[in-house]
Amino acid sequence: MKNHKAEEKKAKQAEALDGACGAEAQPAEGAACELEKQKKQCEDYYNQLLRLQADFENYRKRMEKDRPELIKYGKAEILMKLLPLYDLLLAAHNHINSAKESAGNEDVLKGLEMIFKEFSRMFEAEGLRPMEPVGRPYDPMAGEILGVVEGTDENDGLVVEELQKGFYYGDKILRPARVKIAKKKAAPAPQPEERPAEEGQ
Repeated sequence: MKNHKAEEKKAKQAEALDGACGAEAQPAEGAACELEKQKKQCEDYYNQLLRLQADFENYRKRMEKDRPELIKYGKAEILMKLLPLYDLLLAAHNHINSAKESAGNEDVLKGLEMIFKEFSRMFEAEGLRPMEPVGRPYDPMAGEILGVVEGTDENDGLVVEELQKGFYYGDKILRPARVKIAKKKAAPAPQPEERPAEEGQ
């Protein structure tokens, strides 16, 4: 009987002990799950931060690469605004040059020459080059035809006169030239010979 009671007592103690262990294990398991969740969230934030850092680095490199090109286009806009002034000076220069023998034109001509030298120096420093289309085959990418003159076999399709100067900016066309080209007259088509009417018809 004593043995039976002792065994019952031991069983109750073991049951109580199991219950206590289960109660302790449950919060410990929940805490471990919460810790795992926070760890995963931290890893996600860290990965997002790495991606943002890489994106920013790529953006910075792209901006550094594009910066000289943006500056170049800004300069191109200013140069485009200067070209009409250059055209007017060129027209005045040509007009005075053609009337050289008139008295009092020499000083004006010298002044214009100095202005042109300064323009040329500045244009060259900025990478602006004038086109030289006269005597060359017409290039539709670099010129605009404003007139056609009668040509020969030798100059057919060549530019014979530049009406407005064209310019390259670096390797690109800043302004196409306006030109006249020579075009050879097409030979008249041969007329079909008339056959004499056959006798007896």
